[in-house]
Amino acid sequence: MATRLFLACMVLLSIAMAAAAARPATATTDDAPPIGSCDQDLQDLISNCQDYVKFPADPKIPPSAACCAVVHRVNIPCLCSKVTPTVETLICMDKVVYVASYCKRPLTPGSQCGSYPVPGGSIP
Repeated sequence: MATRLFLACMVLLSIAMAAAAARPATATTDDAPPIGSCDQDLQDLISNCQDYVKFPADPKIPPSAACCAVVHRVNIPCLCSKVTPTVETLICMDKVVYVASYCKRPLTPGSQCGSYPVPGGSIP
């Protein structure tokens, strides 16, 4: 049970962190301060999104409306700052990018979430 909870936390944290990389660390969608705490955001992501970001990388499953609602309101910069290499072994960062994009809060191409480089950035 503890292992499953840890894995779920890591998966959701990665989603949130990936989404954070899509935006400047000091801004949210509406430039308002984030609602709630980073820890609560993580719990909400685990509860609503973990099934959509687990390995294997395929198939990618469209996230639920509840998952997308959480993705829209979380403090992504805070969550993305917590993505560690260990977290990245537990969740599929490609799926994190997919979920964020599907939920219409895509990550910025070329940015990073943890050590994961978000695909699509151009090389100068």
